Amino acid sequence: MLTASYVGNRSITVGQAEPVAPAPGQVQIKVAYTGLCGTDLHIMHGNMDARVTMPLVFGHEMSGTIAALGDGVTGWSVGDAVTVMPLDWDGTCSACLAGNQHICQNLNFIGIDSPGSLQGYWNVPAEVLVGLPSTLRLDHAALVEPTAVAVHDVRRGNVQKGDKVVVIGGGPIGVLIASVAREFGGDVVVIELDPNRRAQIGALGFETLDLRETNQIDWVTQWTGGAGADIVFEVSGAAAAVLGATDLAKVRGSDKSKGEEKCRLFGAWGGVRYVITPFSFVRSRILRKRKAWLAAEMGIEFYADFKTMFGKRWWHHLGQFLLDVVML
Repeated sequence: MLTASYVGNRSITVGQAEPVAPAPGQVQIKVAYTGLCGTDLHIMHGNMDARVTMPLVFGHEMSGTIAALGDGVTGWSVGDAVTVMPLDWDGTCSACLAGNQHICQNLNFIGIDSPGSLQGYWNVPAEVLVGLPSTLRLDHAALVEPTAVAVHDVRRGNVQKGDKVVVIGGGPIGVLIASVAREFGGDVVVIELDPNRRAQIGALGFETLDLRETNQIDWVTQWTGGAGADIVFEVSGAAAAVLGATDLAKVRGSDKSKGEEKCRLFGAWGGVRYVITPFSFVRSRILRKRKAWLAAEMGIEFYADFKTMFGKRWWHHLGQFLLDVVML
């Protein structure tokens, strides 16, 4: 079978390997499609060399069919169409026992910490399998994992029918978040600089903005009748966009039917997803001059902690993130 492996120095080798029979508790998947995640690009660029073991067969956004079952596996059959939820936690550490398995202290992120799906046949623990409906095409099914990210984020944002939703960044995750937010009933605009991306996003029926031609604050202010957006998703990965997002967000947006605040900023920095939880937005007209207030006042909840993502140099990346927020 063909394999693709990261070997360091921004290099990938393609080679041949013999499939290995699945161990007890494992399932062998015949891989049909694999997508490339932003994390895979971080690996390729050498940003995760301190964590990964080379050569590494990477990849985790995938679809395929079950080719073989290891001993003790029940509930699955050869030929079943599947994808994976690529987190393998131990269930015994303090993070897992607190219900935070996604940041397990001994997390095996499959495709980063162990071999991934850029190979013809892939053995994974049976518990990470996710069954696919027979009506779903396998090329579409390779998008299940990133779509799940978007669904989770939109649910966390508590998007409701009629909410004004701004998505900053029109890459794959940004477009998926915009699509899911619209499905939840949100009125969505996507801010994106690249003209080709804007054209593709516009073809999907979304309003788009180019910051080089349109003042985003004025546009959103007019669009929302002066109130500001209910939810802002920052998906560009640019630290500067975090502070720019505060200019667009409604002051203390709330869901009156539940009495809950729902005005939140979501984003990504250096491969780590975070949510800035609700705080008193003294709109950035003030914060522009006193940026340190923002860092002191906001709460940052990490969905994937820096130590898990970056390994031994986690402290460097965390420090850089905080400096970016405070100094911009």
